[in-house]
Amino acid sequence: MLKLLAKLLKVLNSEAEPGQISLAICLGMIAGLTPLMSLHNIIVLFLALALRVNLSAFILGVAFFSGAAYALDPAFHAIGSRVLNAQSLEGSFTTMYNNPLIRLTRFNNTILMGSLLASIAAFVPMALALNVLIRKYRQHVLEWVKKTRVVQIIKGSKLFGIYQRVNIWGDRS
Repeated sequence: MLKLLAKLLKVLNSEAEPGQISLAICLGMIAGLTPLMSLHNIIVLFLALALRVNLSAFILGVAFFSGAAYALDPAFHAIGSRVLNAQSLEGSFTTMYNNPLIRLTRFNNTILMGSLLASIAAFVPMALALNVLIRKYRQHVLEWVKKTRVVQIIKGSKLFGIYQRVNIWGDRS
């Protein structure tokens, strides 16, 4: 858990745009909340790579939301069951199930249907909220931490200077 928190702080303090980080976490939310071995997760992974989002944030999002998915599975089952049993959608689902390509999506799984609908519904609000929170974090918390005496002493040390030179060399290779 501490490693996950440290990686999150590293991503938040990086030079990446807040939009890249929030989009990566939201894509990770879709991949993490839904069953991992699903056809739509290939599309989500392709989007994460094509949109050049922060991959560390994407992986952290998948890890966090995969853990949260187990607690939310009963709710996802209820949502998926309600949607799949809707009389008004019965004809559409029958047509879709008769198509072998669409059948590969396993849309008839109640947990997959519920979790996919819930994660898609939460995508835009989550992205907007995370974007605002990341900006506020960088504006207020990060600036306050940089001004503390402890951080200034660490940054002024010879050891930190050596670390920065080594870190720059590591980024170029």
